[in-house]
Amino acid sequence: MPARSARANYRGRRRLPTPRSRYLAVLTTAVVSSAVVALGTAAALPEPHTDGLSMEVSGNYEDITGRSGGLTGRASRADAHSTSETANQPAPDVWILPLHAYTLTSFFGERWGRLHPGVDLGAAQGAPFTAVAAGRVILCRWNGGYGYNVMIDHGGDIVTVYGHASKLLCRAGQQVKPGDELALVGDTGHSFGSHLHFEVRENDKPIEPLAFMRKHGVDIQKHTESVYS
Repeated sequence: MPARSARANYRGRRRLPTPRSRYLAVLTTAVVSSAVVALGTAAALPEPHTDGLSMEVSGNYEDITGRSGGLTGRASRADAHSTSETANQPAPDVWILPLHAYTLTSFFGERWGRLHPGVDLGAAQGAPFTAVAAGRVILCRWNGGYGYNVMIDHGGDIVTVYGHASKLLCRAGQQVKPGDELALVGDTGHSFGSHLHFEVRENDKPIEPLAFMRKHGVDIQKHTESVYS
């Protein structure tokens, strides 16, 4: 009986927690509380990328890229169109001297009872002479009293003539620019000494070349060109 009563009394008592058990209980409670607080805070915060700024950037990135590409494409097309228009524009009306080292030895007008239709520019044998303006070569060959002769059609019924060359450097049908070499100075045909015979024709009639060239910014007597002044 005494032993039985002692066991019954033992089962009826509450066992006091040890200090370690109390520590574990407090730690568990803190962890659970922190989790609850974190869940509550997460519920209160907005979803990632749902604030106005983030949505605007992330949602429109492709649109912005596309618009930028479109703008770049339009700019490139505009540049190409501008370049094409520039390339198709006519060249400026540039006129220059046919030679730079020369002496004006003969003028336009009556000479020995007949018209001398141009001016003579004395120069060294073999010196290259050039086109005075842009145009198309319509004659490049031996031509009687002109010797080796070049003629250029500049449009507007204007043709320039270059005579007495020693050697031809161009061909009929060739498009030339101001300064393109045509031939070398010589003494061929009806010539008395090495020189370039230069003339200007309008509507197939010779006109006074010095005045014509001055109107186009070139003074043969003064050896000047306005385009290079």
